[in-house]
Parts: sequence; C-alpha cells; structure tokens
Amino acid sequence: MSTSLSPATTPADTPTLAAVVADRVRRSRRRALVIGILAALVAAAYLITLMVGETFYTLSEVWRVVLGETVPGASFAVGELRLPRATLAALAGFCFGIGGVTFQTMLRNPLASPDVIGITSGASAAAAFAIVVLGLTETGVSAFAIVAGLGVAVIVYTLSFRDGVAGTRLILIGIGIAAMLDSATAYVLSQAAQWDLQQAQRWLTGSLNGATWDETAQVALALLVLGPLLLGQARNLFMLQLGDDTAAALGVRLERTRIVVIVAAVGLLAFATAATGPIAFVAFLSGPIAARIIGSSGSLLVPSGLVGALLVLVADLIGQYAFDTRYPVGVVTGVLGAPYLVHLLIRTNRAGGSL
Repeated sequence: MSTSLSPATTPADTPTLAAVVADRVRRSRRRALVIGILAALVAAAYLITLMVGETFYTLSEVWRVVLGETVPGASFAVGELRLPRATLAALAGFCFGIGGVTFQTMLRNPLASPDVIGITSGASAAAAFAIVVLGLTETGVSAFAIVAGLGVAVIVYTLSFRDGVAGTRLILIGIGIAAMLDSATAYVLSQAAQWDLQQAQRWLTGSLNGATWDETAQVALALLVLGPLLLGQARNLFMLQLGDDTAAALGVRLERTRIVVIVAAVGLLAFATAATGPIAFVAFLSGPIAARIIGSSGSLLVPSGLVGALLVLVADLIGQYAFDTRYPVGVVTGVLGAPYLVHLLIRTNRAGGSL
C-alpha cells in the first residue's frame, strides 16, 4: 500500500492552507470586533440622546425612568419625549442602513440606494398627496407612504426586468421614476394651503420631532418580522456580488432571492420612512461606510444597520444642539451625504465607468 501524500495534502501546500485558515480567523475576529464597537457606539449615542437636552439628567436618573420609577421632571422629559425619539431614531436608522445596503449589494452598485432609485420619492409623493389632497391623519399618511413605497419598488422592478434584472437598467429607470415623482410632489405642494404645506414640508424633510410610541412600535414590528427574513438571505445576497452566473452555479435561485430581499428591504424602508419621513442619504451612506471599516468579507447587513442607527442618532444630536437653530435630522444627513454622492459620481466618471 502506497504511503505517498496526495497532491492535495503535500507538505508544500500545508503552509498555504494554514495561511488561508489564519486569514479567515483574523477577518472573522476583525468583523466581530468592529460590530461590537459599532454596537457600543450606538448604545452610547442612544444614552447621550436620553441624557442631553434643555435639562441634563444623569445616567442614574435616566435608568430609573426606564425602570418605571417616577423622577420629577425626568419622567416627562425622558420618558415621554426623549425615549421614543431616541428609540425611533435607532430603529429607523437600522432599517435605512440594512435596506440601503441590500440594494447596493444585490445590484453591485453604490448608487443603487433607495434615495436614488425612486423608493423614497414614491413614499414622499404619496405622503404629500395624503396630507394636502386627502387630508389624512398621521396613521393614514403612514399607511399611504408604505403602500406607495412598495408599489414604486414593484414598478421599477417590473420595468427593468428583461431576461433578469440588470443593475444599470434598474438604476436608470429608478432615477427617471424618482424625477417624475419629485415633480409630482412639487406640484402638490404648490397647491397646498399654508398649514398643510408646513405639515408636508416637515414630513418631507425627515424629522424625529413629535416621535410617538405608536410610530416606534410599528417600525419595531416591521424590523422583527422582516429583519430575520432579510438576514436569512444574507449568504445568497453576498453571492449575488459575484455575478449572476457564478451565484447560480453556487446554488442561488436568482429571481426568488431578489424578490424576497426586495420585498423585505422595501418593507423596512417604507415603515421607517412612514414614521420619520425620508431621512436623506442614510440608506446611501451606511453600506459604503460599513464596507470601509469592516472589509469586504461576509455580509454587510448588520454592520450597515448599526452604521445607519449611529448616523441618525448622531445627526439628530447635531441638529438639536450643535447650532443656535435646531435643524431636522434630515437636513444634517443631507449635508453629510450630498458631498459623498458628488465624490462618487466624479470618481466613477474619471474611472470611465457608468452607472
């Protein structure tokens, strides 16, 4: 019986295999460390949001309010105002982050963000119509925005489908539909009465003012239902980055995977947008930031969600307390995101690439 080593297990290959394993362990540890740091930063920003305001409350006072104790002053300021606001900021930011990176990963293009391809514009146009023309309440406006976001996603997907969905085609169609919807929103606002105009503009800017537990509960429920569905497709979504042919060869059912992740991602984005309005560029920025700090290994869903939550919490703090005038969170994120969009377009143009 021969005792010679097979080609797959020669001594010369052993260091290479060991190096591969060591590299995977290193990347896994780095990933876990970065996710842990991001989670800690989100928790810190969340606590600071609860403590800071016109009146500063200590961490012990905040904790007592969270436990249900009555603390003079803090029970109202923290329990009724800051706590739902901070919770909604974290949940909506996570939804924007995880939803945005889903489209960017699936279509292999950083421009494939809900801000760019029309989903946010659809929800915004529907909300403006519901406020100005139909005179609906907040619940009705939210429902209208959710349905419209889902509807626009279906339209964009259907129009871009031709023997499969090409990322470039979907993005271009989405940009065109977004432009039409933005024009429709502008027309509706031009016909609005003064009070309706103020209400619509406040919603369209993206704001956490007046956050309620009802809105927070809706977003939390959407995240509990759709989040696991999206995370369950993380491996297939990651494989789609390799190209359709490679993903299919690895056992990914392409159209089924796309439909599942689109429905889940759009649902999360629609519920978050219905609660806070379209907070600009959070879905657009979260994925690239997460990819930069965590590397290209593994799914970016959870890291992007944490980055989105951190962006919204920090932007809200900046908008409230960094200037003499208080600004809605959407104004701050818009100022942060617009330069990156311009940078990305210039870089793509110089590289001779296209959408």
